[in-house]
Amino acid sequence: MPNRSLHRILISLCLPAFASACNALAPSEIELPSGAVQIAAPAVYREWLAKTESCSGRTVDFSTLEFYVVPGVETFPTHAGAKVGEWMTAGKASRIVIAGNYQGHEMVVRHELLHALLRAEGHPSEYFVNRCKLTWESWNGTGGTVALGLAE
Repeated sequence: MPNRSLHRILISLCLPAFASACNALAPSEIELPSGAVQIAAPAVYREWLAKTESCSGRTVDFSTLEFYVVPGVETFPTHAGAKVGEWMTAGKASRIVIAGNYQGHEMVVRHELLHALLRAEGHPSEYFVNRCKLTWESWNGTGGTVALGLAE
């Protein structure tokens, strides 16, 4: 039978190294675009979520959505190029980042909400074009931009 004291010493030495290695493999915190600030969601975002849930047939708990704005810009840089909006996931939460000049644009916000509902990147045409019409090409313009009265 092995020496129990030696066994405990080995475990106490190896366990922290193992935990450290696991942390290194864990996904790192998602980096927000430079200048992004968290905002309280304007009331209209709940209405836009309800519309997007209706067309997609999916639902999400609004409290799991975090909204960020990059103030005073048309676009912000991302790993995939300049964007007006971006959805990212951080655990159970969804982070939606909107370029400041588009934070009141229904199609832009709803487009990112649809990503949160689908919990996926990419733009399956079934949802983004056919069901919800949330691409620049398919948007029918019935929504438009809402003046949110937010300071930049």
